[in-house]
Amino acid sequence: MIFLDLFIGFLEVGLFSFGGAYAAIPLIRDVVMAHGWLDDDMLAYMIAISESTPGPIMVNMATYVGSEKGGVLGAAIATITVVLPAFFIILLIMVVMSKILENKYVKAGLTGLKACIIGIILVTGLSMIANNCGLTDAANPDMLTIGLTIAIAFIYFGSRKFLNKSINPILLICLSAVVGVVAYGL
Repeated sequence: MIFLDLFIGFLEVGLFSFGGAYAAIPLIRDVVMAHGWLDDDMLAYMIAISESTPGPIMVNMATYVGSEKGGVLGAAIATITVVLPAFFIILLIMVVMSKILENKYVKAGLTGLKACIIGIILVTGLSMIANNCGLTDAANPDMLTIGLTIAIAFIYFGSRKFLNKSINPILLICLSAVVGVVAYGL
């Protein structure tokens, strides 16, 4: 039964996750929570780990959840089913790409999807900030996490404003890991 659940759950993620991994996080969260595969804290940790490790976040998350719930076979099923829809969609697009992209309705639809994806990514980011900073429990906000989040955001946006170039994402991830170890591990 778990293999069928993994197949259907991650097929759904693969079919409806337009806009990339960050836009897929709410869908992954819904599927994982609906089946009770992970709790909110573990999901947040897995998002962070999946983002920090090589490879697409959706594939990393599917592989992890599948492995946790169904071993190697579960990992294979979840990983294959999350990428299968994109594989077939890309094959289809390759065949008819030039004609499809010239259609004004397709262009209009893609423009509408861009706005939707931006909104989904923004809401996901704000939701992760609220959950990780303890803002969902107004009586006990985690001031250290709030301060670190503001500092990392200032470093990122400050580098763009004052240095006229973005800080390397790898450097930012490494910096965040070091700050997290110092702040919470020591």
